[in-house]
This record gives sequence, structure tokens and C-alpha cells, in this order.
Amino acid sequence: MDASALQPYIVPALVAAWLGWRFLKFRAVKARLPELLRRGAVVVDVRGPEEYAAGARPGSLNIPLGALADRAKELDASKPVIVCCASGTRSAMAAGILKSRGFRVVVNAGPWTNTL
Repeated sequence: MDASALQPYIVPALVAAWLGWRFLKFRAVKARLPELLRRGAVVVDVRGPEEYAAGARPGSLNIPLGALADRAKELDASKPVIVCCASGTRSAMAAGILKSRGFRVVVNAGPWTNTL
């Protein structure tokens, strides 16, 4: 069998590997959440207000991603911050914004349902 015979399987295999990695990563984060919450972590949901109103973790703060850079000063940089959104993409960007502003412990929980 030559390498060209494997070509149709490369992209599906890479997608499957990425999905598996993502699942395991968020599963590990979910296991850390109770400890972070005991340490005073705040959950920040970076979805838009309409999405947040449709369902969110009780007690979480809604700071849409577009407003996070300006509103980061509302958060305590010495406490852990758990960011979430609908899929994990916006919360990954939010984690980068907070880390660039000096937040030491920022955890991307991915979908907000992972914070329940």
C-alpha cells in the first residue's frame, strides 16, 4: 500500500483526533472546577446577553467577549477565573485577554454547560 491510498483518511483522522483531544481537555477542566470554586473562582460567561438569558450557570457573570477587555478591571486578578461560552472558542479568546492583563489563574471551561 502506498501513501496515496491513505490520503482520503488523513483529514477525517485529524478531525477525530482533535475532537478527542478537546473532549479530554474539557473533561479534565470540569474535574478541576470544584477546587477552583472553593478557592473563590468566579465564572465568567462571555456569550452575548441573549445567549446568557437563554441559559447559564447560576451565579456566573455575563461579560460578553467584546466588552471583556474594558471590563476586566471588574474582576479580581488574584482569584481564579473560569471562562465559558457556547462551544469553547470565545472562552479561549477570553482566557488570552485575561492572561494578557495579569490574571494568574484563568481556566477555559469551554461550553457553559461544563460549569454545572
